[in-house]
Amino acid sequence: MEGKTRKAPGIPGWAKALITVVVIVGAGALIFTQLPRGAFSTDLSQVGQGTPALVVARDINFVAGAEVMDLLNTIRPEYEDRVAFLAAHLGHPDGQAFARRHDMRDATVILFSGDGRRLATLRAPQSAAQVREALRAANIPPN
Repeated sequence: MEGKTRKAPGIPGWAKALITVVVIVGAGALIFTQLPRGAFSTDLSQVGQGTPALVVARDINFVAGAEVMDLLNTIRPEYEDRVAFLAAHLGHPDGQAFARRHDMRDATVILFSGDGRRLATLRAPQSAAQVREALRAANIPPN
């Protein structure tokens, strides 16, 4: 055994490959959760243009706005022919200005009439029934 040294055992190749795959999948999942939900338009100029509008404030630094967008997506098929579903993104200057003008924070939902009057304000609604009630009170029936 002259001059022969043994290498210390290291991480096997299959384990390195597994760790790499786990890191890539985890990063992909994280990125996927940060994508916009339900393709809400950010064109806030639609408010007051003849169609009632539900506007949700969304800040990507918080979870509540994303949860409310998911909630709105559950009722969206019932109303999308009659109501514009819009998002005021609080990381964008237009969304910030709109939110300041209407006293909105992340997860706030405001229902506007077709002529732009505020009909209802919901602070982080917890159920679809709350949103449906605001729409019903504004005489906006489902499809």
